[in-house]
Amino acid sequence: MKKHTVNDCNIIKLPKHKNRAGNISVYENNLDLPFDVKRVFYIYDIPGGADRGAHAHKECHQFLVAASGSFEVELDDGYNKSRIQLKHPDVGLHIPSGIWAAEVNFSSGAICLVLTSHKYEESDYIRDYTNFIKNVLNEN
Repeated sequence: MKKHTVNDCNIIKLPKHKNRAGNISVYENNLDLPFDVKRVFYIYDIPGGADRGAHAHKECHQFLVAASGSFEVELDDGYNKSRIQLKHPDVGLHIPSGIWAAEVNFSSGAICLVLTSHKYEESDYIRDYTNFIKNVLNEN
């Protein structure tokens, strides 16, 4: 697992093209995002106030966008914690590998769009927080 801190997680403002018929934001590999996108998925029909995520990746980077509504992302590198609110569809959060992330406090009707640097691979996930902390401590 690569060593990143919560300070490596950053908000990225995406280009917004305004039009009276509606706005459009475009994501381009290695231009707007710091990685090539290999997978895209979205989470929806989340009950208001519910939580999702709560895992870390060994290699995969993620980019989260509140495509609709809002939610918060709790970030944890094993030493420091941070909380970021996402509520605009032209703003996203880059989460590098090695960061424990949980999406919390979804507004009713929220949609979380996720772009990732890797295809789905179960072995890349750390789903148990105790194991995550053990990995962090073993790296130092």
